[in-house]
Parts: sequence; structure tokens; C-alpha cells
Amino acid sequence: MVHSLHANGLESDGSHEDNAVGVGQPTGSNSAMRNAGRKHKLNAHDVLFYEGDKAERLYEVVHGVVMMYKLLPDGRRQVVYIVREGDMLGFSKEENYDCTAEALSDTELLVYEAREVASSAYMQSYINKCLLGQMENLHEHAVLLGRKSALERVATFLMSLVPNRGGTGCEGPPEPEADDTRTVVLSMTRQEIADYLGLTIETVSRVVSQLKKRGLIKVEKQDSIHITNICGICQLTGIH
Repeated sequence: MVHSLHANGLESDGSHEDNAVGVGQPTGSNSAMRNAGRKHKLNAHDVLFYEGDKAERLYEVVHGVVMMYKLLPDGRRQVVYIVREGDMLGFSKEENYDCTAEALSDTELLVYEAREVASSAYMQSYINKCLLGQMENLHEHAVLLGRKSALERVATFLMSLVPNRGGTGCEGPPEPEADDTRTVVLSMTRQEIADYLGLTIETVSRVVSQLKKRGLIKVEKQDSIHITNICGICQLTGIH
């Protein structure tokens, strides 16, 4: 693990950037909120904050992916949430963060001071909307961990990487004869995927091999998978 960034300092060393957001920020209902934040960049595997650090800031992901995880005393890790573009992190009802946040890819964030959020009605309204969506995702993840089989968990993870497919109201490919394929880029290692799905790395590898034998996926590179039948994967998620 790279211990290269601490949330309380947000130091810039050339590979990270911390500057005010102002003119040129996108307009719209969230522009006032975003104008209150500061841009900050992380490299892949930089740690934004550690479990136990003082919770003084909130963050919004503009680009990239961040992994939230907890460590048990014996070193076992549970990835509790994957924070993607538009999601927020850094919430805590106590004085300290209860998870560690690590960038899985090059990531750009907006940084908000917690004391400023606490005194701003529009900031609180904006954050509440973000939290509602993330709560729904956490409910789905609880079902995944508590009730789904290993095959269903891996299929659900793959479908989460396919935009606008597999959710409520999904009608399948745009046309009956359309090419129902997509190459998805994995920002996580097999071990990180296993920790997120509550499985062992051996189980994840076994399920991936099963999907390959069924002709549903092709492993093109270490960091990408080509889904040859999106509906076929979706049928394995346990939501049908």
C-alpha cells in the first residue's frame, strides 16, 4: 500500500494538484456546490485518508474510482464501497473516518471543508441527494453479500460496469439483432474484486473460468474483460 497522501494535509508534490474551482465550472443546479470545492488529484493507489484520520473534509469524485475498505486486526480486508464519478465520500457521524479511501485509478476530486458544509443549506441539500443514491447502492451490496452465490456476485459486478444495462426497466439491447457485447475495463485487481464481493481470489478466478467456458466473456488483458453476451451475464445476477 502506498502511504503517499494524508487527508489532513492534502500536500501537493507535483503529482497532485490542489487549486480552487472557479470560472469555467459547469453551470447547472450543482454549480454552486462545485464552486465551493477545490480540485485535487490522486494517482492510482494513492491513499486519500486512513481509517481513524480526523474527519474534516468531504470529497466528490469528478473522474476516476476510489475504493473504501476496512481492515480486521488479522489483516483481512473488506471493500465496503466503490466510489465512482458523481459519488461522494468522507462522511462520518464521529470525529474520525471509519474506512480507508484509496484511489484505484488516476482520480480527480472536489474537496469540501466539513465546517463549510455544516453551515450551508444548499450544500447539505446537494449532499443529501448524493447520499440517497449511494444508500440504494449499499442496500444492493448488502443483498449481494448476504444472499447471492459466487456466480451471481461476479455477474453482478460485471453488470455494474455496463452503463444503462441490468437495472430497473432495462429492455435489453436497442434492437433484437443488435450486437450485445461490451469490453469493460477493470480498475480493480482480482484480489480487490474478491474483497469487494466477499469471496476468495481463488473463487473469483474459478467463476471467471466458468463464464469463459460458457462463452459469455473473454479475458482480453489483465485489466479488461470482453462481455460477449450482456443479457447472458445479466441473467446470472439473481435479479430475474
